[in-house]
Amino acid sequence: MFRRVSHLLLSFVMLTTGVVVGVGVTAGTAHADSCYTWNRSLSQGSSGSDVTQLQIRVAGWVTSGERLSYDGQYGARTAAAVKKFQAAYGLSADGIAGPATFSKIYALQDADCTPVHFSYAELNKCNSDWSGGAVSAATAKSNALKTMWKLEAMRHALGDVPITVSSGFRSRACNNAVGGSATSRHLYGDAADLVGSPSLCRLAQQSRTHGFSEILGPGYPGHNDHTHVAFDPSPYWSAPTCGI
Repeated sequence: MFRRVSHLLLSFVMLTTGVVVGVGVTAGTAHADSCYTWNRSLSQGSSGSDVTQLQIRVAGWVTSGERLSYDGQYGARTAAAVKKFQAAYGLSADGIAGPATFSKIYALQDADCTPVHFSYAELNKCNSDWSGGAVSAATAKSNALKTMWKLEAMRHALGDVPITVSSGFRSRACNNAVGGSATSRHLYGDAADLVGSPSLCRLAQQSRTHGFSEILGPGYPGHNDHTHVAFDPSPYWSAPTCGI
């Protein structure tokens, strides 16, 4: 909480005076962040690892069925996602990621780069080191981070209502223990099973516009008690009870 309050205070000083004491500021920089700091403004034509970091945080702000690539290239789709992010948080929606956009992102993330309303612990109730899945531990954890940022976007779009994750990453042993599919996206770390309120159908319907390519919910075998979202290279949606 102290870190988030500090971010808000620093953002206020930067926006009103243009000066942040003790922090080197260059064109396009908001303020230093304990997770990641952007040092330039980004717009169409920009490329690099800083664009990839931005894409991770705005990938949940896309149109129905769209998926944003994490390719480090600031193209039209990234600009459109940035515009949606900006509009959702009351910023000037120009598609250019500058100080105000970065300050909002800083306020939304914790020191480990997870969005403030989700945590690695929520996305991994299997083990402590992310090992034993279908990909390396580092990849599984990285995939979970991308999923959390999509869920953060979905949470905000639903009116900042809490979203409960009942299952995320699973090792093969954990997946077998719950009877999961041998090809489950949980083994890759990019899946999340959602329960509680909003309704399962509302969650399934809303997830269509937040970059999830795999959506399984009520009416699909074994999914009447949760809505499953994931990033699958082969898109597949099925929640017949919800009209999907």
